Amino acid sequence: QVQLVESGGGLVQAGGSLRLSCAASGRTFSSYVTGWFRQAPGKEREFLAALRWNVGSTYYAESVKGRFTISRDNAKNTVYLQMNSLKPEDTAVYYCAAGRTLRNGQLMSEYDYWGQGTQVTVSS
Repeated sequence: QVQLVESGGGLVQAGGSLRLSCAASGRTFSSYVTGWFRQAPGKEREFLAALRWNVGSTYYAESVKGRFTISRDNAKNTVYLQMNSLKPEDTAVYYCAAGRTLRNGQLMSEYDYWGQGTQVTVSS
C-alpha cells in the first residue's frame, strides 16, 4: 500500500511560481511511474506530467510543457512539480498519483494510488 500526501499549494499571482510536493509512505517509488494531474471546477481531471522513477524519464502534456517541471528526490521518496509563469487558468486542485504502468502515465487508469489533492489558485 502506498500513501501519497501533496503539499505546496496556495494562492499566487499570475506570473508567479509554486512548487508542489508529493511524499510517499508505505513503499518506495522505485518501481512506479508518478504523475501529476489537476481538476478545475466543472472540468475533467487533466494529465500534466509523469516521471518513471527508476530511470528518471519524463513526459508532459503539451499545455504545460516548458512551464512545469516534474522531478524527484530519491532520498525523500518525494516527487515535485515546479510550476512557473502561472496563469489564472492553472487554478485547480492538483493531485499526484503512482502506478506500475509500462506506458507513459498519461491516463488516469494507469495509476493505483492517489493523493488527496492540494488547491492552487492563481489570481489575475
